[in-house]
Amino acid sequence: MSGRLFTSPMFLGFDHLEQMLERAAKSTSDGYPPYNIEQLSSTALRITLAVAGFVMDDLQITQEDNQLVIRGRQADDSQGRIFLHRGIAARQFHKAFVLAEGIEIGGAWLDNGLLHIDLLRPEPEVRVKRIAISQGRRSPAPGPTVNHEVVTPVVKARRTARPARDIDDE
Repeated sequence: MSGRLFTSPMFLGFDHLEQMLERAAKSTSDGYPPYNIEQLSSTALRITLAVAGFVMDDLQITQEDNQLVIRGRQADDSQGRIFLHRGIAARQFHKAFVLAEGIEIGGAWLDNGLLHIDLLRPEPEVRVKRIAISQGRRSPAPGPTVNHEVVTPVVKARRTARPARDIDDE
């Protein structure tokens, strides 16, 4: 991707999302194996890959951080066989899907040459937090960093700040 996607100053802390989108755009895919992505409900998705000729031992599914990675590797069973035409080759594949934060793998199964993977997206918890506003001078911002550790400046006067509270606590 060229340039920044989230250029508005209203988008704070979306750097990781921008990086995920760039990684997804850079990943090359040859379209093999073909796949479908279905929305089963507002909280459930299903990825189905057409993996005819693969058995369960030929397939591997892993979740690596926020990526779902599916690998397939068929054993070459052409030993002692003479092919007059070979249109079905033993082929390997590697498919990766970037998962949003909070997506969970519900399960996977192989049925009639189709590999199904269920994904669950839990309902987000709605949280409202009231931030207390104190009177007077603002508290100092964290100082400069040294070796990725925040160096806190020495403050002469001590003030007590009211902690943030959930609205539900009131």
